[in-house]
Amino acid sequence: MIEGAVSSYEKIKSKTSLREILEVACSFEASARDFYTDLIPKVGKNIRWLVEELAAEEQQHFDLLNGLASREDIAEQIKAEVRIPATDTRFSDAVQLPDLGAKPDDQAILQYAMGREQIAMEHYHSLAEGTEPGPIHDLFSYLADEETKHKAELEKVYYEVVHSGGV
Repeated sequence: MIEGAVSSYEKIKSKTSLREILEVACSFEASARDFYTDLIPKVGKNIRWLVEELAAEEQQHFDLLNGLASREDIAEQIKAEVRIPATDTRFSDAVQLPDLGAKPDDQAILQYAMGREQIAMEHYHSLAEGTEPGPIHDLFSYLADEETKHKAELEKVYYEVVHSGGV
């Protein structure tokens, strides 16, 4: 009897609502937006455009997630329980931001941004795989693709800045 209770508890513990997932995702995107926005006046001109672009992209992702969470036509779907992806802890932890100091190094900024895009890409991909076809699945697929593109762009800029002496 206790074994059955433990396995049932483990099943419950391994799931969460889509609403909770969307709330964490909104926090993730908002923290990134705020981080990049605060960073804009601290970075050199050679990557300021990139940091401004990152802040705008994170705002767009926040708006998409927040908009989905507030749609009344899918309110029942958002209450649905889904399996917590293996990426959840890393994704949730990424809401905590590093202190890069008053004059952050371009390489440190790019490394942080690439790591964050990697975490988001993996997490949104896992969420897309774990949701039923529909607007929620479509949004997570879209965000996974967006984060993949962002990471590729950041890798290109990283190579130019770090390995080629600047953009």
